[in-house]
Amino acid sequence: MAIVQFPLKLVSRRMLAPTVAHLGFARADGQPFAFVPGQFLQVHFHYGDGTPTKRSYSLAGPAGTIEIAVSYVAGGAATALFEGLEIGDTIDASGPYGRFCLLPGDENRRYLLVATGTGVTPYRAMLPQIEALIAERDVQVALLQGARSPAELLYGEEFRAFADAHPGNFRYLPCLSRELPPQPHPDVRRGYVQQFLAECAPDPASDIAYLCGNPNMVDASFEALKDAGLEVRQIRREKYVSSK
Repeated sequence: MAIVQFPLKLVSRRMLAPTVAHLGFARADGQPFAFVPGQFLQVHFHYGDGTPTKRSYSLAGPAGTIEIAVSYVAGGAATALFEGLEIGDTIDASGPYGRFCLLPGDENRRYLLVATGTGVTPYRAMLPQIEALIAERDVQVALLQGARSPAELLYGEEFRAFADAHPGNFRYLPCLSRELPPQPHPDVRRGYVQQFLAECAPDPASDIAYLCGNPNMVDASFEALKDAGLEVRQIRREKYVSSK
């Protein structure tokens, strides 16, 4: 899939969490944007002194859409860019990039999807593919999503609705490190995602794992999965480092 540069026009904005925005775009040149769920785009802009820079954002919506989740960081140049955007304003972008995708040749019985923060956005983009895989070969999926509190559980209601719609195939395990909701769902856990990998009983005979988000979480989960017997080729990783 060829990498191209293009202008993006902001068409929608909503807050997912106190410091995370979900932004929807359309190509300002009217052309489609082809990508595979799990890939990302780069936004190009300039610092106040004119120095060019760029930031990477995973695509958060299914194929045919251009949606991203942006963490607002105090004093951040990218934060200033996005907070200053009005509906209809344009920015420059390029893509798609990355290979953190579900692969056509996979014959595994189950996917273990693990994420913290905005690292969960690729999994939201993958939901239509996951639904098709459930229908085609009865694939199983466990999604472990880490956050500090219910307010920071990005797209949590959508994942819970998907789990409710696919009982027996899709299990959603929110792992909250600081605060639980008043009446937590039975699958809500108190702690960090890597603490609850063992509950999913990782199995090298059936599983492929995806890890996305905080580098410490990715490293800890990677070691835990290797200790459980998964080979490196069965563990696909993407680290998110917050940058201003």
